Amino acid sequence: MTGDQIVIFDTTLRDGEQSPGCSMNTKEKLEVASALVELGVDVIEAGFPIASPGDFEAVHQIAARFGDRSTICALARSLDADIARAKEALASAEKRRIHVFLATSAIHREHKLKMDKQQIIDKAVEAVANAKEFCDDIEFSPEDAARTELDFLCEVVEKTIAAGATTVNIPDTVGYATPSHYFKVIRYLKENVSNIEDAIISTHCHNDLGLAVANSLAAVEAGARQIECTINGLGERAGNAALEEVVMAIRTRADYYNVHTKIQTERLVPTSDLVSSITGMKVQRNKAIVGQNAFAHEAGIHQHGVLQERSTYEIMRPEDVGYVGQNLVLGKHSGRHAFRDRVKELGFELSDDEMQQAFDDFIALADKKKEVYDSDIRALIDSRLTDAPARWKLISFHTSAGSSVPTATVELQCEDEPVVCDAAIGDGPIDAVFWALERVMDMPAKLEEFDVRSVSQGKDALGEVRVAINVLGRKYQGKSVSTDIIEAAANAYLQALNKADAAAGRDAPTGGRDAPTGGRDAPAGEGVE
Repeated sequence: MTGDQIVIFDTTLRDGEQSPGCSMNTKEKLEVASALVELGVDVIEAGFPIASPGDFEAVHQIAARFGDRSTICALARSLDADIARAKEALASAEKRRIHVFLATSAIHREHKLKMDKQQIIDKAVEAVANAKEFCDDIEFSPEDAARTELDFLCEVVEKTIAAGATTVNIPDTVGYATPSHYFKVIRYLKENVSNIEDAIISTHCHNDLGLAVANSLAAVEAGARQIECTINGLGERAGNAALEEVVMAIRTRADYYNVHTKIQTERLVPTSDLVSSITGMKVQRNKAIVGQNAFAHEAGIHQHGVLQERSTYEIMRPEDVGYVGQNLVLGKHSGRHAFRDRVKELGFELSDDEMQQAFDDFIALADKKKEVYDSDIRALIDSRLTDAPARWKLISFHTSAGSSVPTATVELQCEDEPVVCDAAIGDGPIDAVFWALERVMDMPAKLEEFDVRSVSQGKDALGEVRVAINVLGRKYQGKSVSTDIIEAAANAYLQALNKADAAAGRDAPTGGRDAPTGGRDAPAGEGVE
């Protein structure tokens, strides 16, 4: 490996989770944390403990389970209560860090904090010293550093390093910087902070201008040695620097940057798929590194070049990021051993029960479609792994559509209760199915998102449906796949309703609600891709 190591600081579980609609429960956060550990992330920012009891519990459990393998970090404002809560959450971690922040830009000082420069310095130094009493690894962030006066930024950084900060993060909080601007900020700190060699300079770039990755790499050129990033670039507003992009840029252009990371790049695509599945945030097809089209070639001249020599049009090998192409490798006559090997190659670690369920789903799919692709297998497993504990199961459904009023009839069973049958109308067969499911479960819901895409190729391709519903002000997501898009929609909606049912902790309802007299205004999906 060449040059210095770049510390990869992943904030998917903290900043990434702040993306609208991306909140995760503790179980899901533990699953993502496990994937980040396997990926080789150096520091996992597990959450903001004082923000909520759920955030505290997630940080606490992640620290207990993974704190001996990766450094577990907790965020805190420069307040005693925040720092105390972070200390409590991280108590069981062998490798731990407290990340303290305080805004420094003129606009934040004047309009948010109502504090002058000296008050900012005093507060930051006090907070760092407080955190330092708990652990040696302390990070300080002058929030909105990219818009802070350089002389004042230098003063804050120098004083917090003197107080015990071992990492100083220079956030481009609102995505305002450009690469040359951000390079100059980092270089200025390197040249004008007397004790800068006593700490690692870190980047934290937001993507409001689409420059988060470019700015992070510019900072590395200027001397930064930690990059804060998220899987798939998740984060507030337009998101953060995408981990997979900065890591592969450093690896692919090692000749230029002369640095390296410890990331196990073959885990990038599986980790991206997991985060996408849990958060419901679909990765765009042309997304760099992990998008479905990242290694696809349609133009004839490109295809010819790749067939002759891959490097003509590919600067990375697909297998280096864990991408497995859509090659036909299995059919309905394939045995369990071949299937198990393929599942492992795709990056999944399944229990015996999960493997059996996946194999059963595979055989059922192989009976329906002629060609089974890796993406089909991945979608089947993702659909199983993201299932919530489901009291209600779909036994059967029937829909009718056309020039007459669309109708749907469904049969559901709640645990060991008798099968319940009901029907409803809607403004289309899928809408009618959704109404019927709500009627049987006595669970009124508002459909907020409905997305349909093709998982693989061909007329018999699996269709994946993702939905998000709102029940009593809380959002629940569901996802399912099937060669029948109405069946996939029904199971995705039922999965979301089951999550709402579990959250409510209800007994089985004794009867349905009144039939609707008309359809609902459901948002249109993006259509099959």
